Amino acid sequence: GVNFLLVITKCTRTVNIDLWNYWHFAFIGAVAYFVMDQSLLWGYFAAISCYIITLVMADLTADRFQGYYDNMEGISIPQPFCQSFTPFAMIINWLLDRIPGFSKLDIDAEGLKKKFGVLGEPIVLGVIVGALIGVAAHYGDFADLEAYRLKLEAALQETNPQGTVSMTDVWVKFILKDILFLGVTMGAVMELIPRITRLFIDGLMPISEKTQEVVKRKFKGKKIYIGMSPALVIGHPTTLVVSLLLIPVTLVLAIALSKAGNQFLPLASLAGMFYVFVMVLPFTKGNVLKTFIIGLVTVTIGLYFVTDMAPAFTLAANTVFEATQDKAAQIPEGFQAGAMDFASSLFGYVIYACVKYLKWIGAGILTAITVGLVVWNRILINKR
Repeated sequence: GVNFLLVITKCTRTVNIDLWNYWHFAFIGAVAYFVMDQSLLWGYFAAISCYIITLVMADLTADRFQGYYDNMEGISIPQPFCQSFTPFAMIINWLLDRIPGFSKLDIDAEGLKKKFGVLGEPIVLGVIVGALIGVAAHYGDFADLEAYRLKLEAALQETNPQGTVSMTDVWVKFILKDILFLGVTMGAVMELIPRITRLFIDGLMPISEKTQEVVKRKFKGKKIYIGMSPALVIGHPTTLVVSLLLIPVTLVLAIALSKAGNQFLPLASLAGMFYVFVMVLPFTKGNVLKTFIIGLVTVTIGLYFVTDMAPAFTLAANTVFEATQDKAAQIPEGFQAGAMDFASSLFGYVIYACVKYLKWIGAGILTAITVGLVVWNRILINKR
């Protein structure tokens, strides 16, 4: 309804049929709902504000997106996670261009992808990263294996008084099992999430084509963009190369910054790394070095966004679990949860911060930003 209203009033050119990613708007709405004592009004306000801002950004970046990627004529990307990196891309790319000769520094993404070989495959990288995290998780146990064995044995004897744990059991049944399990799990996540997403997108393509026909007929030749999923272009060589480089760097950063306030260690969220660069590449023109620097800055900031939003995310997940008993929403006791694939984005965090910390003043600021962007976009549309 919001999209239709904005289209007919010439406030946007994007008709969003990216049904797969509507959950992003629902996510920030749900977080606002729980933060504001389960207020539907605040939830709808946050979700609609995010939706409108994203549609305007999709319009403003459509020409650059279509100009950079092949065979994307008439398509825009109304996905808030991807669009939230656009301001970072614009500003950091502009600053890097001010450094003499920096634009000439580049790496052949296609050649580097080939050099990675099998290590460049998401499933292999996932297994390696997962196994390394498993090793790190048992780092303290390696220092005193006998104490760890006694601890395991005491836990076993609570249910089986005659049970014993040998040193072989410690290595095979616990340490090695944990390391391999986490490695295989991470590999599966890295491989399957993009594949599953791609299947959904393939299913949406016929809808996109029919929608374009209907739009052309109904709007009588007026310029309209079809809002599609960023999954269409995540296979770009620069995206793959930079993502594979940044995933281990992000894990090291998350651990290193734990002494500086970061409390988030991304695991499953790493599969969303490929989506960070969809709207960055049109500004860097696929320059690997520029793209990596932008990704490094945004991910570093994003870790703190997720850390700050984690209590609200955990509250929402726990409430859902209590109501549905869905184990997918269950957060282990003593832990808080977060997600890089939206909580780390600029749009999501700014809306969350305005609602939680500024309340009605924040609502006024968000309204002013949203209305200002809509008016500006309408002026641009009418001029064209």
